[in-house]
Amino acid sequence: MHKQGIEGFPYYLGIRSLGEIATREDRVCVLNILGGESRLVTPTSHAFSGGNVVFGTSPGRAGSVLKTPVGDIPVFNNVREGLDDGHDFNVGVVYLPPSGVRDGVAELVRVNERLAKIVIITEKIAVHDAREIRAMAQANGIDIVGGNCLGVADSWNRVRIGGALGGDHPEESLLKGSISIFSNSGGFTTTIAQYLATEGWGTTTLISSGKDVYIHYSARDFAHALKADDRTKAAVLYVEPGGYYERDVDFSKPVVACVVGRWKSKLTRAVGHAGAMAGSGDSAEDKESWFVEAFGVDRLYVPGNPAVSRKGAVVTNIADIPAALTAVMKLSKVDPDFASTGGLSLKPWLVNDRGLALPANLALPPVRAAAPYDEQIEALKDQVGAVVARQNMKDKSGASVMNPKTQVTSVHGHSVLDLALEPLEANFALPLVHEIATENDRALLDIAVAAEVNLTGDPILVACDAAREAGNAPNAVMAAAAAIVGPNRVERALACTDMLIELFCHSGLLDGRDETFDTSAIAVAIAINEEFRALFLAGPEDAEDPRPEAMLAAVKARGGKSAFLKFLDTLGEPVNRDAILAAIALTISWGPLMRKRITRLTARTLPWHLRLYGVMIGATIPGEHHKPGSLCGIPREERFSTWTMADLCFLAITGKKPTADEALPLQILVGLLISNGPGSISAQGAKGAVAADGPQTPQRVQINKAMLGFLSHCGYSHGGNGFEGMAFLLDRFAGTGLKDPVDPNHGLDLKQMARDFATEYKREKASAKEIGAEVRALPGVHHPVFKGQPVNFDPRERFVAQFLDERGDYNAFHDFYCELVKALYDTGVSRYVFCVNVDAVIAALLLALLWRDFQSGSLARRDLENAAFTVFLYGRVIGSAAEIDDHLNRGRNMDTRTPASACAHVV
Repeated sequence: MHKQGIEGFPYYLGIRSLGEIATREDRVCVLNILGGESRLVTPTSHAFSGGNVVFGTSPGRAGSVLKTPVGDIPVFNNVREGLDDGHDFNVGVVYLPPSGVRDGVAELVRVNERLAKIVIITEKIAVHDAREIRAMAQANGIDIVGGNCLGVADSWNRVRIGGALGGDHPEESLLKGSISIFSNSGGFTTTIAQYLATEGWGTTTLISSGKDVYIHYSARDFAHALKADDRTKAAVLYVEPGGYYERDVDFSKPVVACVVGRWKSKLTRAVGHAGAMAGSGDSAEDKESWFVEAFGVDRLYVPGNPAVSRKGAVVTNIADIPAALTAVMKLSKVDPDFASTGGLSLKPWLVNDRGLALPANLALPPVRAAAPYDEQIEALKDQVGAVVARQNMKDKSGASVMNPKTQVTSVHGHSVLDLALEPLEANFALPLVHEIATENDRALLDIAVAAEVNLTGDPILVACDAAREAGNAPNAVMAAAAAIVGPNRVERALACTDMLIELFCHSGLLDGRDETFDTSAIAVAIAINEEFRALFLAGPEDAEDPRPEAMLAAVKARGGKSAFLKFLDTLGEPVNRDAILAAIALTISWGPLMRKRITRLTARTLPWHLRLYGVMIGATIPGEHHKPGSLCGIPREERFSTWTMADLCFLAITGKKPTADEALPLQILVGLLISNGPGSISAQGAKGAVAADGPQTPQRVQINKAMLGFLSHCGYSHGGNGFEGMAFLLDRFAGTGLKDPVDPNHGLDLKQMARDFATEYKREKASAKEIGAEVRALPGVHHPVFKGQPVNFDPRERFVAQFLDERGDYNAFHDFYCELVKALYDTGVSRYVFCVNVDAVIAALLLALLWRDFQSGSLARRDLENAAFTVFLYGRVIGSAAEIDDHLNRGRNMDTRTPASACAHVV
């Protein structure tokens, strides 16, 4: 049957007005109605439209039905069967796979002479098939929308045909008004309708044109229907690059055109919509210029510099569409359709600043969410701390990551270069709180660790001395100590932590330092439960322990603030050391816990980590220096009240308290050594130990054993190799008479020293080549990543060098290394100037720190080697704590093992 199209069009077009796009009289047949997408979308469309789908097809499933809120939709094998059963229709909707779309359209056209419209949802239809579909439709007088679209809808008629325009609740988005939408994007069609409502504009007809290579119902067709629709006063177009569909089109009514996709101009293949790739003269910029010229404006519309005319405006951000439309319509004295439904300002349902001090314009307050989300969000408030999904964590980490370009590792978002400039207390807290600790929290951490360092009378000290006397390296001595700090050693501290969390988690306390917080209700709860109270109080076994009283005195002396310590004070009786440790740990972790930066499990285990920190530092100090009330001759009160972590670490290495000038290099060294990412041997050992215990039952994971995993995976090649650079420098500076390596007026000609060594090394290299021997590598020189340029630099070494230079600090050993890499090039040893790598900085800083003691004879060469190893361990214990906690929270049981298929047998 021949159908008459609109007169004057060069091709068949049957739709005369937007009011004919989707009507209440339309009856729909859906091909592949039981497919995954249709099964979800069609019931909503059917119900919203008053039951407009008469049947669907699904080969082999005849007799089935698709259930909807307004009744079942019958399913047939093919279209002919449905028509024979008396189900007439005039609109076909196609949900078939791309390869089947052409045949599906052919079936619709062949068997139904009443067919007037087809909506093709399918995307990425072959261009050849699209052309054949077009030819069939033109020959038989059928309008097609699509492909790659979400269908059409009409807010006046309350009809939706095809895809999911308006979402799951179209009645909320498809509000009756005077604006039509024609969009290359299906999802944004709904979004634009929702945005328009915030300015009081409702919609008439919404068309998701699709953006496959071939668009069947184009902008020119839409413009004709727009002109003939008395309901519609203006239109919004959402336009993507590719094709000339919008060029030289007269829309006859005001239009706001949103042109997107400038970024796609550099693409060589489609990303997203297959047709959204520009060819020649149809880029986003080209289309912007078409509309600018058509509307008679001189620029794009931006909120701070709007450009509009009575014909329209051009925007590049959908958020600007509502305001631009209002401005355009105001020129024609046309008011919005209804009162504004709100605004497009960000209205967060959930707010978490993660401890950052945000500017006022970014620190947005939360608003109550729409139902049912409001109740779900309220329920989240009962959740204490973060909740982290478990996954296979082999060779993965949520705690650390190395930048492959700079070789700089970050721990919880903080570069080790930045951490090198932070106080040691902040670095020791970071693995468990994921933030840089405040001055108050650092003081409390100093006290907590200091209380564990003196091991007088503890079997741990006997074990450590035995390990030392047996000739073990520092990591094995530390391991002897860590092995004894097992679950029973921290059972009461963890129980106190659990109890404090339970008592305070819903009390409203947000800052653990807030001593003004009213704890009277909690005190009442404790008073009526003797078992709870007894957990915190000192027992007979604590009578001889002077540390609790000394810890509390030190907190007072340092001006420390703690809501938890204040609460313990209300008990009116002496409390035990474990209760104080738990209170200090929670003061440090409470803020991150309440902000859901860390999990409850992390906060619970912090006392165990603090005890291990102290014990492992104490283990590096020989037993003869541990005395009742003093350590290396330093009284308990002084250490508790004034000493820092840097002081304790320096004491462990040298037996004396550092000056401020000595503490800074140690701080930098420890910071640089914190982590090399989850792939390092030490991190693998820590993660493997957690995986072996089974993090899915976290109460069984032994934190001290995980530390043993880290320690057992350190050694003379991984940890002890830090001495290689020091040994190299010792040989170079032997007999030079250097007295003070931090004095620039040392009197040595470092340039000549470097040239002499480079000349000697060149001869050594030539001799080795003659006999086929391996040439020794130079520690601290060259790097496999930072190479190949005329002059090369390790960014880690540069960071430290620049920091020290800004302070006016000098280091002769580092200066020698800088001269050496130039001398190696000048003498022809290297083809370009090697970098001085970070290992050289570490060796230079540490040797300068210990030089005077070495020269005086108080430290032997073996002591220097142990010192280098120990400093490495101090740094890496921080990084390992981060990996242990991360794997404890995220990992799965035995997830670090290597599958048998990935292993190989070597003969």
